Formats: sequence, structure tokens, C-alpha cells
Amino acid sequence: MEKKRSGYGFGAFKGVFTPSILTIIGVVMYLRFGWVLGNLGLGRTLLLVTLCNSVTLLTGLSLSALATNREVRGGGAYYLVSRAFGAETGAAIGIPLFLSQAISTAFYVAGFSEAFTAAVPAAAGWDPRVTGSVTLLVLGGVSVFSANLAMRVQFFIMAAIGLSLVSFFAGGAPDPAALSLPETLPAAKGFWVVLAVFFPAVTGILSGVGMSGDLRDPGKAIPRGTLGAVLTGYAIYMAVPVALFFFAGNAPGALLGDPMVFQKCARWPVLVLPGIWAACLSSALGSLLAAPRVLQALSRDRLVPSFLGRGHGAGDEPRAAAAAAFLLAAAALWAGGVDLLAPVLTMVNLVIYALLNLASALEEAIGSPAWRPTFRVPMAVSLAGFALCAGMMILISPGATLAALLFIGAIHWAMVRRRLRARWNDFRRGLLRGGARAILQRLASGEEDSRNWQPDILALGAASARRSWLGDLAAALTRGRGLLTLASVVPEEGWSEERTAEARRTVREWAERRGIEAFVRIHPAPSPWAGMRELVRAYGFGPVVPNTVMMGAPGDDAAAAGAASVARLAVSMRRNLLLAARDPVDEAAGEAAPDAPPADGPRTIDLWWRGRGPNATFLLALAYLLSRSRQWEDATLRLCHVAEAGEDPTREEERFRRFLQDARVQAEVAVIPAPPPGTPGGAAEAIRKASGGAALVLLGLRPPLPDETDEAYGAYLLSCRNAAFSLPRLLYALAADGTDFRDVFA
Repeated sequence: MEKKRSGYGFGAFKGVFTPSILTIIGVVMYLRFGWVLGNLGLGRTLLLVTLCNSVTLLTGLSLSALATNREVRGGGAYYLVSRAFGAETGAAIGIPLFLSQAISTAFYVAGFSEAFTAAVPAAAGWDPRVTGSVTLLVLGGVSVFSANLAMRVQFFIMAAIGLSLVSFFAGGAPDPAALSLPETLPAAKGFWVVLAVFFPAVTGILSGVGMSGDLRDPGKAIPRGTLGAVLTGYAIYMAVPVALFFFAGNAPGALLGDPMVFQKCARWPVLVLPGIWAACLSSALGSLLAAPRVLQALSRDRLVPSFLGRGHGAGDEPRAAAAAAFLLAAAALWAGGVDLLAPVLTMVNLVIYALLNLASALEEAIGSPAWRPTFRVPMAVSLAGFALCAGMMILISPGATLAALLFIGAIHWAMVRRRLRARWNDFRRGLLRGGARAILQRLASGEEDSRNWQPDILALGAASARRSWLGDLAAALTRGRGLLTLASVVPEEGWSEERTAEARRTVREWAERRGIEAFVRIHPAPSPWAGMRELVRAYGFGPVVPNTVMMGAPGDDAAAAGAASVARLAVSMRRNLLLAARDPVDEAAGEAAPDAPPADGPRTIDLWWRGRGPNATFLLALAYLLSRSRQWEDATLRLCHVAEAGEDPTREEERFRRFLQDARVQAEVAVIPAPPPGTPGGAAEAIRKASGGAALVLLGLRPPLPDETDEAYGAYLLSCRNAAFSLPRLLYALAADGTDFRDVFA
């Protein structure tokens, strides 16, 4: 069943070709082509016309592909960009597009005023801005009253332009007495300066596409009307400078100094003047029709205030948006003339053209089943259009390019801050999937190396009120560096995908509340320990698998053997192991417990090591990552060591200081003298006394012995938990993934 569309139901000729070609054949052709030719000469002028039309043609092809892939509603280029790149980028382009089309109205009205005051003797002393304001008021009334009436008027305008072109091409050399020659010939402008003034002449396709909401069949009308207008405009623009060169090429002063040289070369000048006026007015009217419809579409997508989206009458006329466009055009008209407004329009239009080409290229590259345009364009064609737009922007003015990008970036940032939820699907997820696929394939083809090691943590059972600190600790280790997965095991009995999705959503919301960036995995299993073992054994994708398993220390004998079985499996699969323990009293309090124990001085992270074996540098890597995180950036890192029998504490302290200096790690050093033989508790008691006020204590964890049972290793893990009765928070670490962490600190 065909969907009912609002608007007037224009066809390709009336709705797209006519407004496009009448915007193309406008101010620049009649009033600035002589100036372009005088500055560049015939050869470079034809090159400039070809270059600019190539950009427009390539963009027209890309635009046609986008328009034939889905139903196109109001908003023109904004609609196409937003449905490809998302609401934020759509707003970042739609708002400048509205501004540029409103300013285009002022540009064309300024051109009309210039031609009117130059051709009518009685108006010679009039302020062109006053003439333009009156003209703009009349055009605004027509656009608000009825777009259908405005489109009908454009057929008469096209006839007037046709007669003016016939008169011009049938003409010859102008009468020298009629020319306005400057006293001194101005210096010639550079190619890119001239291009900045000329380029708005080829941007009429945005006016035609801007009527997308009023087209009967946009998928057919936009390609036919757009490409027809581009090719027709190119033919005219290649012929006009050739004729001007033969008519007035021997009078460079006339080309550079007389904006009415086009008329003075015509056989019947009286026919040219109505054509100039009609072209300027039709271009202004086309922009004044398109701009409100972009603003209306932005409003209906809830990106700008809702009152701007209201439509009136059978044609859904955007009167509030039209009033906003009129006021902006009036302000631009009083702010500057043709030569001042043209470069501004050039920059904005080139950005929009670039994104349209990029959207088409990326859609073709992703190649999802949703990309099925009836007008197919090779990716290389769209990429060429994007590259031309980007290159031209930089060559015209790097400063203006940066300013335009900063302005668009500011709008995008503001929209991201609003956390918009679009009502449509865009290709960003497909683009991310394509990028992820390429990255995974590259990762799979290489070997892991110590230099690029980052913690990719599988945190088991961290997303709960009792274990929230474990999730915080894992997030601090991985934030902005590694990958974190919060994994929970749910009973297999009574399992359903709906319950799993609900549990996943609950964990995600919990993580968002705590500012944790993590993947979430909910795994059904017959028992918690069996589920954890399955996750350790199978979780991951391609080369991206967790290199570190993190879990809480077992709290009783019943849990010790299960935790040991998970730990033994992780070590056997070359996964690093992190075992977190906390004072059971604080852990029972859950999230109500303080994040760190109170201390008289600054928080410290105490790292205890012997300085030998892979665990030592692994612990230092973890401590360094923690000290660089937002949660622990105020903490002081302290490297602690219990001197063994025969070791000189002073010498050991100096050795550790030299190591830290070579490793470029900021940390304090504390070496505790070896306790006398027979001291109760030995080194363990010395650690308890020295780190009793630390916010976090890092200790090495021994690996399971080859013939050690789960019960025996579980008893060892339980003893690690019991140490938390005298120390506030412990993190045990066992390096098992084969990384030489000495290379990390080389």
C-alpha cells in the first residue's frame, strides 16, 4: 500500500529541475562571469567551470544514490545526511544548511539590487540594501502564501532567462561608449579566490533537493531533476565564457570593472535585463522555499524548537520556519553584499557536499542488505567527490575551513550532550562493525607483544551491591585502555532469552550509574562455578579474548574449592588472575561502605614485592594503571619490600629507587627491615602494620602446584581472603599470560 505524502506532489521537472537550474543560472552568471574571465582568462575559466561542475556532478550522483535507497521526506540534504550519519551529525549539517540557504536568499537579493540600481537611472542613488529589503519582503510573502504559486511563477522566469540567453549568444562586441571602465585596471585575483566567489553558482542542486517533502516520487524526481540541471548548467557555463571572450576579450577593463558587461554584449539588451532580474529573484525564491523546509524537518526530528515544525494548509506550509528564514536573510542582506556572502556560502556548501559524498561511499563500502539504491554509484566516484570537496576547502582558505569545521563540531557536541534518541536507524553501527571486522582480522594476523599489553579483564560476579567495589577496581584498571566485561552467571533452570535480556539491561544500568564502561555478559549455567569455568574457557571473539580473569576471594570453605577450580583453569589457559578481597564487615555493607578507608594523610596504594619473577613487574603495571585512573589519581603509589635475612635495607631502598627512575614511574619506596627470627607472624605481620592505613594493598599470588587439588588450593585462596580482616582492601595478582612485563618498563 502506497504511503500518503504531505506537500504538493511535484514531479521531477517542476519540483527539482526548475528550482535547481534557476538557482544555477543566477547572480554569478549575469553579474560576475565577466569578472571571472577577466581575472583568469579563457583557459583557466573553463578549467574552473569544469572543476566546480565536477564536484556538483559527483555530489549529484551520490545524492541520487542516497535518494533512491529509501523514502525521502522533507529536509532535502539534511534528511539524507541525518538518516545516514545519525541525528547529531544531521543537526550539525542541517542547521548550517538552513543558515546557508537563508544567506543564499540574501546573496541573490543583493545581486538583484545591484543589477536594478545599475540598470535603472532613477534608482542610481538608492541604497541597494533598501531595495533588497523591499524585494525580500515581497518574496517572503509569496513563499509563505504558497509554494505552488512560487513554482508556477518560476516557469515564466525560465522563459525570461531563455530569451536573455538567446539575446546574449546572438550578440557581439559591446559599444565602448556604453561600458563602465575603471580608471586603473585592478590586479588579477588568484584562482582559488575566484573559485570561492564562483562556486555558489553550481550549488543549486540543494535548492531542488530541499523540496523533497513536496515531491510526488522523490526517488525518481531527485536523480532526474538534479542530474538534468547539473548537465544543463554545465553546458551553459562552458558556452558563456567562450562567447564573452570573443565579444569582450580585448577589453579586460570592461570584464573586470563593469558588472553589466553581459547585458552590453547582447543583441537585444532589453531582453537581458528581465532575465537578470528574473534569475536573481528565482534563485532567491528557491532558497527561500528550501530553507524553511529544512528548519521544519529539524523541528519535526526534535532538534530545534517544536513551533518551527508546524505546517499550515493542504501544502503543509512551514510559516513559522519561513519567518525565521526571512529574518535571517534580512540580517545577512544588511551585513554584506555579493562578494562578501559568496565565500561563506562556498564553505558551507562544500562541507555539505563532502558529507553527502562520504555518506554514499560509506554505505557502498558497508554493503549492508539495507543499502539497495536503484541508482547505484561506485564507491570510488563518491570518494572522489569527497576528496575534491575537502581539497577545495583547504585550497580556498585553511582558516575558513577550520572555522567551518569548528562551528559544525560545536553543534555536533551540543547535540551529543543532549543524548538524542533518534526514531530512525542510521549506518553508524554498520560502519563500526565494518571497522571492527577489519581490525579483528589485522589483530588475528599478528602476535601479541609486551610493548602493547593492556589489561582485558573478565570480571566475574562484579556487578552486585556487595561486590560493587570490585567492579570499580576493574574499571579503574581498564578505563580508556583495556576492555572490561562484567559477567554474571544465572541459573539455567527457568532460563529464557527475555530474562537474560532483562538481567543484561539491569547490569548495564548499574554500570552506567557508576560510570563504568564495560561489556555485559549474562551466562546461564547449572551452577555458578560451572558457569564461570565456561566463561573463562569460551568467552571472547577471534583474537580478542580476556587476558586477565578477576574475581572475589572465596568467603568460606564451601566456595573455596569452586573458586580454586576457576583459578586453576584460568592459569592453565594462560590468563592472568586477579583475586580481590575486602574486609568482610565493609563488604557486607555493600555500596553504603566508603570507597576507601579513612586515613590521616593522602590515600596510598601499597605494592609489596620481592623484585623477582614475572609477578613483580605485573604488580607494578597494575599499580601504575590504577594511579593513572580518575578514581585513584589522588593516591600515592608506594613500593614496599620486607628485607630478607642478610639484606641491607638502605641498599635495597636505593636499588628500588634506581629501578623506579629507570622505569619512569613516580612512587615512594619503603623497605621494612627483616623481622628477627621467631617473631610472631613474621613478614606477614610486618606487612599488616605497614599497610594498615593504605587504601589498597597489592600482593603477589602463587600459582597452583601441578599436583595440588582444588581443595588444597582453595584453602590457600581462603587464607588470602582472611588477610583482609586486618587490611582494608587487597588485590592479589598472578601473572600467567606469558607477557614479559620487564619489557613494559624497559
